[in-house]
Amino acid sequence: MKHAPYLLYSDGQGNIFEDTSLYVCGRSGWDALPIENEEWIELPKGGQLYELPDRRGIGIDVKTGEMRLCEKGWAVAAFIPPAFTGTYLAAYETLPGAETLPLFCYTAAGWYDASLNDEVGQEKFYVTAVRIEKDIRQESEGFDESKIEHGVQDLLKAYKHNRLVAHLANNCCLTYHCPAARNYFMGRWECPVPSSPACNANCIGCISFQPQEETITSTQDRLQFKPTAEEIVEYTVPHLETAPFPIVSFGQGCEGEPLLMWQTIKEAIIEIRKHTQKGSININTNGSDPKAVKALCEAGLNSIRVSTNSARENIYMPYYRPNNYEFNDIIESLKVVNSFGGWTSINYFVFPGMTDSVEEYEALRTLIKETGLKMIQWRNFNIDPDWYLGKIGVTDTGECIGINQMMTLLKEEFPQLKFGYFNPSMERIKGNFEMDYAGF
Repeated sequence: MKHAPYLLYSDGQGNIFEDTSLYVCGRSGWDALPIENEEWIELPKGGQLYELPDRRGIGIDVKTGEMRLCEKGWAVAAFIPPAFTGTYLAAYETLPGAETLPLFCYTAAGWYDASLNDEVGQEKFYVTAVRIEKDIRQESEGFDESKIEHGVQDLLKAYKHNRLVAHLANNCCLTYHCPAARNYFMGRWECPVPSSPACNANCIGCISFQPQEETITSTQDRLQFKPTAEEIVEYTVPHLETAPFPIVSFGQGCEGEPLLMWQTIKEAIIEIRKHTQKGSININTNGSDPKAVKALCEAGLNSIRVSTNSARENIYMPYYRPNNYEFNDIIESLKVVNSFGGWTSINYFVFPGMTDSVEEYEALRTLIKETGLKMIQWRNFNIDPDWYLGKIGVTDTGECIGINQMMTLLKEEFPQLKFGYFNPSMERIKGNFEMDYAGF
């Protein structure tokens, strides 16, 4: 690549064009800046482009080298698929009165025509991202619609009275096309176990509940009932027994906080382990109740993934807005699982210009040391950047080192720390972490 990709813009009618008078910029925090050529990769399969209404893209003039707006149409950003982590946001200027963007990630995207520069290649879309995970479990081309449909029919018939299976089929799989639910009905890998209709946090970017007065809507409906341990055990035991690289995971995007249902989950784990020792039992959680986490570990919990937007309390609290817990509780929950020899991950919401700030980097180093953290899942933060920074009151994100540089430094200091995007199977936890899943 001899130069940066060209800026993309939309005509507002679903058509995207390149502006060959501007090289595309990226965004870090509040700032637009040029991006090194090696930061760009081809838009991965399963990625999508979308326009950002009432926003003008920011680029670098090809002739003058000056930064300016593209006035030809609306700015364009990319959604990058799971297993890839974005390193820069799309750079744009928001016009007065613009509506808040929906809960997706907004990665910088551009257009590069190699043939114009006498290079071997072709016209392609590019994004600022890195593949952080070998696991193929959510790659779009791996889903077989026919198998999914037959799996839904067969399992609904097999579990006629199980409300959880019906919820996973009719809501998660068929309505929202949840990759985890689709994999379950294909009989493979990670089985989702939504368990709580309530939550003890009020996350700004919650995908299953938004107050009516808010300017955005949730992307899916939340679970409406409290499942029983019997319902959980009925469909998870067969999955653990028969699926390749099996995991059952409490805590899903279609529910609240699973630790509020810890007694039911504990009962379910005990019963599951009476029937099978196969696979891994995981919980995705905000980590708000270390005592409940301890009880689950005693019952047989194998791994925990604690979600956080930051390793800093002053950034965490205004986003999560917890009801009855403190930031230190999530640290304690990680310590508890580590003390039981379990696998500990954080579901780390990556926001370029915040995540890679020097202050955040130092706080994350401390968290890793204090908790014995095993893994960071580098997740793209699905949120309107302007709205997010405004909501948590951040006007200056401070000095930043870049997402790639941050990853490199952490790898050098903590060589045993694993990077990824998904909860690992027991096979990976036990040592073969670099395995791929080709052929399954």
